[in-house]
Amino acid sequence: MATRTGSHQLSNGLMVSGRPEQQLKERQPTIASRAFPYTGGDVKKSGELGKMYGIDLSGGDHHHHPPAGPPKLPSRPPSSSQHNSGSARSGPNSGPIGAKMTNSGPMSKKSSSSSFSGPMTPIQPTGLITSGPLGTSSSNRRSGQLDAQSAPSSFNKSAYGSAVTSISEEVKLGFRVSRVAMWVFLVVVVMALVVGAFLMAAVKKSVILVAVGAALVPALVILLWNYSYKKNGVLRFLRKYPDAELRGAVDGQYVKVTGVVTCGSIPFETSYQRVPRCVYVSSELYEYRGCGGKPANAKHRFFSWGCRHSERYVADFYISDFQSGLRALVKAGYGAKVAPFVKPTVVVDVTKGNKQLSPNFLRWLSDRGLSSDDRVMRLKEGYVKEGSTVSVMGVVRRHENVLMIVPPTEPVSTGCRWPCCLLPTYIEGLILSCEESQNGDVIPV
Repeated sequence: MATRTGSHQLSNGLMVSGRPEQQLKERQPTIASRAFPYTGGDVKKSGELGKMYGIDLSGGDHHHHPPAGPPKLPSRPPSSSQHNSGSARSGPNSGPIGAKMTNSGPMSKKSSSSSFSGPMTPIQPTGLITSGPLGTSSSNRRSGQLDAQSAPSSFNKSAYGSAVTSISEEVKLGFRVSRVAMWVFLVVVVMALVVGAFLMAAVKKSVILVAVGAALVPALVILLWNYSYKKNGVLRFLRKYPDAELRGAVDGQYVKVTGVVTCGSIPFETSYQRVPRCVYVSSELYEYRGCGGKPANAKHRFFSWGCRHSERYVADFYISDFQSGLRALVKAGYGAKVAPFVKPTVVVDVTKGNKQLSPNFLRWLSDRGLSSDDRVMRLKEGYVKEGSTVSVMGVVRRHENVLMIVPPTEPVSTGCRWPCCLLPTYIEGLILSCEESQNGDVIPV
């Protein structure tokens, strides 16, 4: 039969069962044996805590006087509105902070600046923690949507670096004729003219000279026709070029793919109309030069339109093939050669009868450092919006499971088209063509 355990009485008079504990020795305290004074919400009475906040503890009555320690570090400039307890690292603390943080008690006016162990980056208005200012700029880079005053008026290429291709030149369309053939043709023409002139002076007959002139006139007409119809001939060639199926395309094959485009990692926005999520944007300012007007550029002739400012950007994007349904990455960024055939539209037209500029257009000019003088101007914008149907012509590249379309290394020839009397025209770079209408044929993605 089990023995019955006894009971004992605690020091507070409560009877409990069991035997009393044998305290061999006094238990060591887990914290400092020094008693902490009761602050009552007054930071001046908190000792080291008040010292961290830069409170002068020399005046006033308090229970605990902290021992003399190392000299205080220089306090944070008064412009800072953040107060942290303890040592602070170089990065900001997590969580948004208001204009001033209040403590659990009244603080003196001297607590507007705190002592820190190093420089501290303020918390961003979005609440996200960043690693501090980037580059040599003193302002911090904010993530998310910028304020209306600090938001850039146009796309800033420097924010993305080499990932964006800036197209500064017009599309290069040229004729390539063999130098040997050109010199042979010139020698034959010169000899024919010399012989014709000699026979005309000696025999008094101009039959040979007339025959030479009859042969040269059609050649000159064909050259003028090719020069004037060059771009339209290229567009016709692009429309009639057959579409290829990406599923059966081999590596290194030159193809034309028609489908719906989607933005890559860098979507664009037009600078004036603010059309979002575009894979290609362009803004061009043209000026008309009359008899005594100022030229817009070095090649601006009289009584013609000249381009004064141009900005065109494109980056990597995706295209979904209509025939196979596959999606390919179009490598148009990182300085790739791109030949865009996107017709821009006139968004601002300043004529002699209507020279009153809108505030948006004045802001657009001032952001680019352009003067708003008494000139006849036109602002044209072109873009390829996400969901638009476009055609891309380039070389297929397969890298593991990624299907890409890259620019060709050599210029592409349109070939000689005898029915139209057009000579071979060469196009450099990745070809990007889009229909004129951008609003009606956009597929939501």
